[in-house]
Amino acid sequence: MIGPMAIADDLLTLIENRLGDSRPRIAAVHLPPVPWTGTKDGEFGAVELDSGAIGLSYVLLDNTLAQLAGGQGQRLVGQDALALARRWRDGQGAERTLGFAAVNALSRHLADRDGRVPPDAPDSIGGLDPQPGEHIGMVGFFPPLVKPVTERGARLTVLELRADLAGSHPGFEVTLDPAALRHCDKVLMTSTVLLNDTLDALLAHCRQARAVVMIGPGAGCLPEPLFQRGVTALGGTWISDRAGFVAALHSGAPWGRFARKVVWRADAGSGGGTVTGRP
Repeated sequence: MIGPMAIADDLLTLIENRLGDSRPRIAAVHLPPVPWTGTKDGEFGAVELDSGAIGLSYVLLDNTLAQLAGGQGQRLVGQDALALARRWRDGQGAERTLGFAAVNALSRHLADRDGRVPPDAPDSIGGLDPQPGEHIGMVGFFPPLVKPVTERGARLTVLELRADLAGSHPGFEVTLDPAALRHCDKVLMTSTVLLNDTLDALLAHCRQARAVVMIGPGAGCLPEPLFQRGVTALGGTWISDRAGFVAALHSGAPWGRFARKVVWRADAGSGGGTVTGRP
């Protein structure tokens, strides 16, 4: 049954099955400076496992960053990472954010263990490849992503929650009605939809779309349950320099150079990535 958190059930079951008897532990919780620096680099926190795997999560929903800065994260060190991951489904507030980061960290742990390496993303929009005349839907208004769509000659409709943004803007429209996605050829959304429990409701409006791409630093989970729901590509962030990333995140400095933008594709087989080790 597809419900508000059915994706969480599916992801957690898949992770637990693939882990088998292995039980990674929490090694650290990494946070950006508090209060928020106003930059993209200050929007994400991370959970690190004892295997070295790191998973990211958006920390600006509600009062999450301030709550985590109170030391809640550090008390988790040494605990079972899967137990924390379940808090994404079963918890509330800040613990759900940490749970989602743990889901992403466990997903990276499994990818590393199994030798699965996703290819680099071709662009900032997960290879959505907007074409002249196509109608592109974007869930949430993210100004840096507007130009990569409109400069290709595509028509853009942005779905937003903020009523003050609704209406016509230069080169695109903003609507509050999710039914507008039904008329889109392709849809772009960020992993925030996994934190605010809107994924399945949104996908119900995307059944006519030829491509549904999810992107963002928090898009680091195992891709298969998303592909089964109709997502065609998952574009996330692959930390390539652990020490550099952690130091930059803690200081509020840009950390993009310590990571790669990658994309798993539903039509690429084996979860959309490249298998370089054991299957």
